[in-house]
Amino acid sequence: MTMLDTTAPAAPVVPTHGRLRPLGLDEVHITGGFWAARQAVNGEATLAHIESRLESEGWLPNYDLAVAGTLPAGRRGREFSDSEIYKYLEALAWEISRTHAAADAVLEQRFRGVVARVAAAQESDGYLNTMFGRPGQRERWSDLEWGHELYCLGHLFQAAVARHRTRPDADDGLVGVARRAADLVCREFGADGRDAICGHAEVEVGLAELGRALGEQRYIDQAALFVERHGHGSLAEIEWGQEYFQDDVPVREATALRGHAVRANYLSAGATDVAIERSDAGLLDALRAQWDRTVERRTYVTGGQGSHHQDEAFGEDWELPPDRAYSETCAGIGSIMFSWRLLLATADPRHADLIERTLFNVVATSPASDGRGFYYANTLHQRVPGVPADPDGTSKRASSSLRAPWFEVSCCPPNVARTFASLAAYVATADDDGVQLHQYAPASVRTTLPDGRHVAFDVETGYPVDGGIRVRAVEDAEFTLTLRVPDWATDAVVRVSTGDGVSEHPAAPGAFAVRRAFRAGDVVELTLPLAVRATAPHPMVDAVRGSVAIERGPVVLALESVDLGVDVGEGVVAGEPVEAGGRVTLPVRVRSTGAVVDAPLVAYHDWARRGPSTMRVWVPTA
Repeated sequence: MTMLDTTAPAAPVVPTHGRLRPLGLDEVHITGGFWAARQAVNGEATLAHIESRLESEGWLPNYDLAVAGTLPAGRRGREFSDSEIYKYLEALAWEISRTHAAADAVLEQRFRGVVARVAAAQESDGYLNTMFGRPGQRERWSDLEWGHELYCLGHLFQAAVARHRTRPDADDGLVGVARRAADLVCREFGADGRDAICGHAEVEVGLAELGRALGEQRYIDQAALFVERHGHGSLAEIEWGQEYFQDDVPVREATALRGHAVRANYLSAGATDVAIERSDAGLLDALRAQWDRTVERRTYVTGGQGSHHQDEAFGEDWELPPDRAYSETCAGIGSIMFSWRLLLATADPRHADLIERTLFNVVATSPASDGRGFYYANTLHQRVPGVPADPDGTSKRASSSLRAPWFEVSCCPPNVARTFASLAAYVATADDDGVQLHQYAPASVRTTLPDGRHVAFDVETGYPVDGGIRVRAVEDAEFTLTLRVPDWATDAVVRVSTGDGVSEHPAAPGAFAVRRAFRAGDVVELTLPLAVRATAPHPMVDAVRGSVAIERGPVVLALESVDLGVDVGEGVVAGEPVEAGGRVTLPVRVRSTGAVVDAPLVAYHDWARRGPSTMRVWVPTA
């Protein structure tokens, strides 16, 4: 007998135990500012754009062909195209919850319409895939290296979790589809079944969360089996080595993330889920050590990960060339997934620091302002001006030099969509004695602690434009409010204003806790210094030695040719960055003329929004 989890917060990740409990979309609402604007575009434009392309590219009609019995004739898209439908469904589920639009006929009808087409294509034993298993197609599970069958099911499971956590009473059938598919996976790949793994990790994280949501321990056990099977060479050798699949070294023995960056992060996220659910301290310690080394030595200043184009992979330690940075958008999202799970397990604010950096400088960089174009890869140095993409075309994944409406491999658009739709679930957490704020945005927070205390407060801020974060109590309650002080904020101050007066405290990077019996109207204000700073690279990173990156708060800035007046390759730093009148300028000497230009810098996430340009994040000092 299983116990369905119908009381969990509406969040993508809900461990059964850990240092922190996530607060879901039913407890945290982003009410304005930077992220609310992006959520609005996502909900109003991106989701419809994605569904339109899923239809026009033929990826959603593949299910109709399966039902009609006409596959493989007419099937379109790569072997993993099914996964994009599931990520889209996940995004829709979160969006319906975010906007409280359960009664919105348009969103709900779109969701149910897609689910009906998917469900109709599922076979009687639970198998679901449009690329394999029918007459004229390759046999099921016949290409575990590249077939992505289990990968696609992992995304199906995450979509079902989103629907179950936001509408547990829904009768659309998605959870049943996922359950039947998960049961098949357990029969086929369980302890007495195939001793095998998928070439693209994802089923691990999907099974673990589905097991949590549905109270099915065997799904978590199956996720653990897959995690432990990695690193034993069961997949075929390929030109990039078995590390591409994370099948070269067991997870417990690895010292850093390696191979394909998305695969590595998804596997690490799933392995963290397994470590938590099984109280496996050894596995968790190994993953924390891998995170530490990866962040120190294999992560770009933007938070981006993956320095190889040929295999979309991590390089060796300190191999971080800016002009060849792949920094795939999906790898950034995978990094957030891994870091968030470690944060919930350990309460270490460094994980929230990386999430913030990656959100502002990778995830926010990908979508166009209208929500209908995307970067697949995120270079840190554009050597030639980009070429606008055909608004009706489909681009190669990394060849597009400006944001493109769709790709032959379009994993990134629906990945961005599901992240933005569920973003409020990454803002705050709770423990037995209070609430922790990890990401800063105008928001309302309403939750109940385990002992019944109700905590209610609003967050007011213009972050990241200004560094003032004001937390205003809405109800009387005694609890501990913990604020994250980012690692770059060396002179932060916390001011507590109550009916008894005002007290001020220096706040070092890390976590700052305020414990008191709050009265409605009490304010805790964190002031973060947003002075522009020049960041020198680690001396072991050869590719940017003798250069600096300019940052302001969590935002990395960039130099564009449209502002310098010439190609950015001509520029050399000639002084300190200056902030005045709401903009940051950098004195730059133009090599060919010797003239010094006070060049405006733009937020990296806004680069190329004004059209083709050359761009660089790391600017030479000599």
